[in-house]
Amino acid sequence: MIQTPHVDWFALAPELSLLAAGAIALLSAVLVPAWMRRAVAATAVFVGAVVAAVFAGYLFSRTPAPEAQLSDTFYRDRLGALAGLIVAVTAAVVVFVSWADRRDRNHGEYYALLAAAASGMIFFVSAGSLLTLFLGLEWFSISLYVLVAIETERETSLEAGLKYLIVGGFGSAVLLFGSALVFGATGELGLAQIAAAHAGSDVFFVTGFAMILAGLMFKVSAAPFHMWTPDVYQGAPTSVTAFMAAATKTAAFVLTLRLLVTAFPAESDVWTIAIAVIAIVSLAWGNLAALAQRDVKRLLAYSSISQAGFMLIAVAADTARGGQALFYYLIVYSAMSVGAFAVVAARERELGRPVTLESLSGFGWERPLYGTALWVFMLGFAGFPLTGGLFAKFFVFSAAYDAGDWWLVIIGVVATMVSLPYYLNVVRWIYMRPGPAPGSAQPVAVGGSPPREHALGFAVTASIVVTIGSFFVVQPVLDVAAKAVASLGL
Repeated sequence: MIQTPHVDWFALAPELSLLAAGAIALLSAVLVPAWMRRAVAATAVFVGAVVAAVFAGYLFSRTPAPEAQLSDTFYRDRLGALAGLIVAVTAAVVVFVSWADRRDRNHGEYYALLAAAASGMIFFVSAGSLLTLFLGLEWFSISLYVLVAIETERETSLEAGLKYLIVGGFGSAVLLFGSALVFGATGELGLAQIAAAHAGSDVFFVTGFAMILAGLMFKVSAAPFHMWTPDVYQGAPTSVTAFMAAATKTAAFVLTLRLLVTAFPAESDVWTIAIAVIAIVSLAWGNLAALAQRDVKRLLAYSSISQAGFMLIAVAADTARGGQALFYYLIVYSAMSVGAFAVVAARERELGRPVTLESLSGFGWERPLYGTALWVFMLGFAGFPLTGGLFAKFFVFSAAYDAGDWWLVIIGVVATMVSLPYYLNVVRWIYMRPGPAPGSAQPVAVGGSPPREHALGFAVTASIVVTIGSFFVVQPVLDVAAKAVASLGL
């Protein structure tokens, strides 16, 4: 008889839920009348994401200790469960943002790819070997390549998809080659087994480790591996950009933390310095480049590079406090990113063209909900009180200081000060610049059908609730993060 390994199907329940939802959405493209496809596909993926979030939460509560699955290729633990919960909730909210898109075709394919990408990310964060790590990476990356270029009638979308494919493929190739070098030096693919091999002095091992780290830095949009981010964020459909900005960063950062702590603990004196240097470059490049941007999506892209620098400071701490700070930051950042891009999507729909700073003039008075929301998100990115962004930065700095990296705290504070002009400039255009004069030629379109308007309003409101609520509900979030990080033994 053929001996098959035991499979804990419940550990894969979040991924399977989203895959099933994606299959229903894809079938709707051929089995459902055209006028119903958007509603059927969106509903299926939303329900699938909610079910995946429920399963992830149940896994978190029912998995007190990490459990290796499928010959140590996959982990069932609280770290992966919490990251999966964040990704699933992000996907559910992005469904509402996507509902407002003007896309008049490919609804089934779009939502199926969205579900597939979210499922791949949840699998990715629980990878226990370099093999499953690469499989998860390609699983969600290929879905995102197609999503970025799905609006084939727009040249900017096709251009963004091609750039993302080329640069993303290069990053994946670097990671794969690095994995091959590490395997050649250790004879192991499992993360825990790599740590036990003790091959730190081998030149192939060091080179492979550096290449794996570089490949992951492509995914987190950290400078100098960020070159794809501004163009792809700007050219992709705004709902796709919202999903990428939040979910991809969550998956990539959590997997990076798992990989470094589990597979390369003996090299921590090297990789903590490398991560710190990349953090500094990201903070400098992201903030300085954002100061010169007029396109709002491009501004938010450089902002995301800067935010990646703050999160890398938490990773560089290599402590339990750093892991907690990272999770808190990811929760707040995901809400602010999805909310900010949802507001941009609303303004794009009204104008029928890309959103610039000038096109936000008077927006706060024309659309009070969206104007207030964008104001809150900008203050949150900058780290102002009454938003979770304040504590996110505070916890990151606290982790760095406790780890002895006081110089990173100083650089982080300076970077925060440099970011204030472009974040507050957005608020200035929203409230302190007059809107278009009556009868002017500015092409302001209608606000959209009520269902689409309500869908966007829900996504924005949910993001505001998390952004502000995380300022008042701090300790429960940290307690949950502490349980997740404990899975790594920190």
